[in-house]
Amino acid sequence: MTAAGVLSRIIGFFYRIFLSRTIGAEALGIYQLIGPVFSLCFALTASSIQTSISKFVGDAIGGCKDSLCGEKKARAYLILGLVLSCGLSILTGIFMYFNADLIAVRFLGEARCAPLLVLLTYSLLPCCIHACINGYYYGKKNAFVPSLCQLIEQIARVGSVWIIFQITTEKGIPLTAFHAVCGLVIGECFGLLVSMSALLREKRLPRGSYTSDSICNSTMTHAFLAMVIPLTINRLSVAFSTSLENLLILQKLQLYGYTQTDALSIYGILSGMTLSIILFPCVLTNSLSVLLLPAISEARGRSNENQIRRTTQKAIRLGLLLGFAFTILFLLTGDMIGNKLFHNALAGRFICRLSWLCPLMYITSLLSSILHGLGRPKQVLFVNLLACLIRIGMIWFLVPAYGIGAYLWGLLLSQVFASVACMWLLREFL
Repeated sequence: MTAAGVLSRIIGFFYRIFLSRTIGAEALGIYQLIGPVFSLCFALTASSIQTSISKFVGDAIGGCKDSLCGEKKARAYLILGLVLSCGLSILTGIFMYFNADLIAVRFLGEARCAPLLVLLTYSLLPCCIHACINGYYYGKKNAFVPSLCQLIEQIARVGSVWIIFQITTEKGIPLTAFHAVCGLVIGECFGLLVSMSALLREKRLPRGSYTSDSICNSTMTHAFLAMVIPLTINRLSVAFSTSLENLLILQKLQLYGYTQTDALSIYGILSGMTLSIILFPCVLTNSLSVLLLPAISEARGRSNENQIRRTTQKAIRLGLLLGFAFTILFLLTGDMIGNKLFHNALAGRFICRLSWLCPLMYITSLLSSILHGLGRPKQVLFVNLLACLIRIGMIWFLVPAYGIGAYLWGLLLSQVFASVACMWLLREFL
């Protein structure tokens, strides 16, 4: 997973350079505007369902002494998740298809995003299907299929846009943001093909395994929805709060005294340059977090508290070790990265100041995954909402008086709170 994640990010890095040089900065900005819409759609239709499938498949595999029984339950949860996710994706796609103009003008403030949103609707269903299948394999602690899916999806996205670029160049047609969204849809479809191919190669269960009792069991459905609903609220609230933060920072920086151009420039340096560097090492802990959830679920299914305790303690030690290693690295090289890579001294200063986020982010990510594995999504939701409120409060009250530095402190304080709160919730295993 780590190898696939690193390769995908490297490919994506060069892909962004290619797009900036072919479609131009303005078109790239329009393309970027649809990102939050896609994130909201994914949070609503697939993200929480994928996590829930992973958790309950882990429970099924670990909680049944009979391997056949465990596999039956695991596939029943996959079917349940697919039905729910596909239904939500179809409804969301229909809504976005017929309201693309309204969303583009009223929410994104850019009418040219409308055709991109219409095209984006075709990616929702394949995205949801292969996300659910990936969750099934995560639950079985099989990282190969999701990793291959991620890598093929990225290669297909970039490769298809490159082919489109060759065709449009021959015909004298400029490459546009619409073509970039075509690549996104094609990438999702290839991801679907890879995941479906892997699922079809699975060993067939004996005939009669999928009875109405095994698939439509009300207890299974209730337990599944009890995790999906708070997780969905969690993911949506984070996505909404991120959008709200973006809007508020620009407004409050102007109240501090910056012009609109200066405010956009400072926020662009922070989000587009600084955080892209600070968040890059998260690919290491993200891979571990995904696999921690089913491992904890399996241990919980077997009532193995010692394993949960050992895993929790190791996760904290690993998070601190990796976090402080990258903190030291960014403290020593932050100025050089800002000057050499981005040709911006302010980005280097931001990297140095935000380097202390690394151990806090890593611990929070790992412990949140453990809490999900223990069936405590509501607690994670509460922690994330309070962390968001801390950041928004710092922006609202302090940025007009102290500038962007107040927001940096808000990021740090919110991560301190989240990491301490997660450790307190898991105090019985420390």
